[in-house]
Amino acid sequence: MQGLTEKEFREIRELAYRSFGLDLRPGKEALVNARLARRVQELGLGSLSEYVEAVKADRTGEELERLINALTTNHTSFLREPQHFALLRETVLPPLRGRGGVRIWSAGCSTGEEPYTILFTAADVLGAERIGALELLATDISTRVLDTAKAGIYPRERLEGLPPGWAQRFFQKGEGRWEGSVRVKREWRARVEFRRLNLMQDFSHLPRFRVIFCRNVMIYFDKPTQERLVARFTDRLEPGGWFLIGHSEGLMGVRHELDYVKPAVYRKPSRSALGGGRSV
Repeated sequence: MQGLTEKEFREIRELAYRSFGLDLRPGKEALVNARLARRVQELGLGSLSEYVEAVKADRTGEELERLINALTTNHTSFLREPQHFALLRETVLPPLRGRGGVRIWSAGCSTGEEPYTILFTAADVLGAERIGALELLATDISTRVLDTAKAGIYPRERLEGLPPGWAQRFFQKGEGRWEGSVRVKREWRARVEFRRLNLMQDFSHLPRFRVIFCRNVMIYFDKPTQERLVARFTDRLEPGGWFLIGHSEGLMGVRHELDYVKPAVYRKPSRSALGGGRSV
């Protein structure tokens, strides 16, 4: 297959933006070509234009899923951006010990390290007698990373730097062909609901959450898409709920109804004094 043409890049860019909000800006041509060339060859197609038509013609949605998996990057780790988990431990969770139910959503959960870290932190704070009050939803657009998250199997070195006792409490060591790996114990895996969700589609059917994590996801979206998405996330927050984004992100120039707390941390006002919105 020859190199990516300007027309082909435009077609891929429009398809990615329309389907899942990915903003492929000029300069990403080489990345797109490298990630899709093999699939074009596997299908016996002669160009990326033909591949775009194949994706559109596939009524099962499987080829679009392959496209999503190829173009999105899934980098994460346990305790990534630890300031957020310190916030959970010290500020967000302690007042909730007496509540009947606590909902947290990990939006864009990738291979599962984020929701499992949320769960383990909550287990430390709430204790064995209260952890059952936690409802933890973890979503991603990619079925590939969700399969990894549900399995809960990771290289043993991923546990380096975790708090004392976490490895023994929450993980089991692999044996035989799984030597060198660890797995989140079954009883802890069962406490996370993993679900496929495209954030560009309606999620108003979801309940309201005390905390929503959406970290290192919106960097792939343009400002109008970010603004619409933040508004929809805000609607799914309880009054006084927390919205956490990646430290490399920000809501600069995005109109929203949230109070700024500190970098990468926002909060929905406790009372509905929601007016014309803020832009910071």
